[in-house]
Parts: sequence; C-alpha cells; structure tokens
Amino acid sequence: MGNLRQSMTTEEWEEMGKRLSAAGGGVSYYGGAIPDDSAIDNVNHPQHYGGKDNVYEAIKVIDAWGLDFALGNAVKYISRAGKKTDNALEDLEKAKWYICHAIEKLK
Repeated sequence: MGNLRQSMTTEEWEEMGKRLSAAGGGVSYYGGAIPDDSAIDNVNHPQHYGGKDNVYEAIKVIDAWGLDFALGNAVKYISRAGKKTDNALEDLEKAKWYICHAIEKLK
C-alpha cells in the first residue's frame, strides 16, 4: 500500500482528519486513534515548531516551499533551535548535517 499522506495535500489530509473525528474515529497513528484536537497539539502542532496558528509553523513553510526530506529537516531544526530543549547548538548542528547531506546529493 502506498503512502496515503504523501498522495494528499495538507488541506485534504486535515479535512480527512476532521471527517474521521466527526464520525468518532480520529486519525490513526501507529494503531491508536487520536480522539480530539486538544489531545494532539503536541503531535500535530508543537509549540517548538511554531504552533497551529503561526503562519510560519515549520511544517507549513516546508510544505509551501516543497522541500525534500533533507532540506525540510534543516528548516525544522533551525526553526526549533533552543525551543524544544535548551541545546540550540545541537539543533543547529543537526540542521548543518542535513544541509551538507543535501549538498552532497547535488554533487
């Protein structure tokens, strides 16, 4: 079975989640249903990535710019540097690793 999430736009994915929640289901992650939006904020829209209401939330920027895995992760680690943990240097080193990886793929 193909990856359903990759074949859908963000809007389609969110709409599917709303319909499943309204039907009493919820979106399934690793076999467990997530019951409502309040319980999944740290899963879907963590504050250290900007939060749901932030137009610059990391995932929104990554999707809008159409970034691949490596560059998307670089943006993710840059956007959360020093916010998820106090170790901003580690987050920036991770971003650097992904940027170097993307550069090597282009060579």
